[in-house]
Amino acid sequence: MQIRPILAALRRHKAGTILIALQIALTLAIVCNALFIVHARIERANRASGLDERNLVAVQNLYVGNIEQFIPLIRTDLQAIRAMPGVESAYATNTYPLRRGGWSTMVQRTSDSQKNGVQTALYFGDEHALKTLGVKLVAGRNFTPGEIGTFERNQDPAPPQVIISQALAKKLFPDGNALGKPVYFLKGKPSTIIGIIEKLTVPWVDSSFFDEVTLMPMTFNNSYQTFLVRTKPGQQDNVYRSIANTLYGVNRMRVLPEKYGVQTFDMVRRRAYESDRGMATMMGIVSGVLLLVTAAGIVGLSSFWVGQRRKQIGVRRALGAKRGDILSYFLTENFLIAAAGVVLGVGLAMGMNQWMLVQFEMERLSVTYVIVGVMILIGLGQLAVLAPALKASRVSPVEATRSV
Repeated sequence: MQIRPILAALRRHKAGTILIALQIALTLAIVCNALFIVHARIERANRASGLDERNLVAVQNLYVGNIEQFIPLIRTDLQAIRAMPGVESAYATNTYPLRRGGWSTMVQRTSDSQKNGVQTALYFGDEHALKTLGVKLVAGRNFTPGEIGTFERNQDPAPPQVIISQALAKKLFPDGNALGKPVYFLKGKPSTIIGIIEKLTVPWVDSSFFDEVTLMPMTFNNSYQTFLVRTKPGQQDNVYRSIANTLYGVNRMRVLPEKYGVQTFDMVRRRAYESDRGMATMMGIVSGVLLLVTAAGIVGLSSFWVGQRRKQIGVRRALGAKRGDILSYFLTENFLIAAAGVVLGVGLAMGMNQWMLVQFEMERLSVTYVIVGVMILIGLGQLAVLAPALKASRVSPVEATRSV
């Protein structure tokens, strides 16, 4: 197949050729970046939280009453929850991973310096916290019942003992010797690192410090409490359905929010990354629509050209051209248009990504997505032109030359 006759024919149809090439270029630029965003959002939504999310139920509870009653109520509620059939362990806390709200502070290696400060999320709990969360203790020990303290809203928590995540330990002590070392959440009040857990993430899905976490042996004397409950395998649904009645049976002076009062951790994760999945779905739909529109444009233009060239096709058939030669001609012609479009589209894709990188602090577009986008557009173009090309190849020499 000679390319020169094809190029000559395309020069006679400049407007249509340029429009299709520009459409392919724009589609490639958008699809590459959309695929990049979709993959990034899905990958983000599947990030590990560090805890064992199976058989885990979260309860958000608001007490009604005086502050003097809250600590006794928390203890009574925990006794009732732990006594429920199907419950393995439970504890009260201020927040947990993917909760999207919580506490954070700076922790220092020395009492009077801000130089070595590291941002950390704070999780309160007791000796049941590690078992309930299902996290792995890689060094040190757990809290003991005698170490669990309480604090008020007007106080800053700084217990004598803390357990920290491995990521926080590496930030504070790059030499890897964090266990047993003192750290400071408040000036002049050291907290000794008695344990290091393998991984646990912060409550926020958008955070510059994603897995720098501190567990404190504290109970917050506050009307708002969160109970995390680990159920026995196969008992999560039963506990999920019955835990509200159990708590109301202990004391009705409480509020369990209708929407977020009782959740399985699957529900917590789904709601935490709802916007990410929504963005991925929207980008997928936009990409699909653009690809369909581009394919429709190629089909329409190719069909129009086949209609215009019936006489020329017939002449070529009469001169000995086979059906395969006609099919090859249109496929090659469309490939050249698509190739010109994707070359321009690669430049547009990189430029669009550079703009988003500056404006929205996105990551740089990987070459992999550009290659995948090019393959999709080239393949789509060839599939789109296949039907008009097959129609052209079936033109009869007699039918096409009858009017000559």
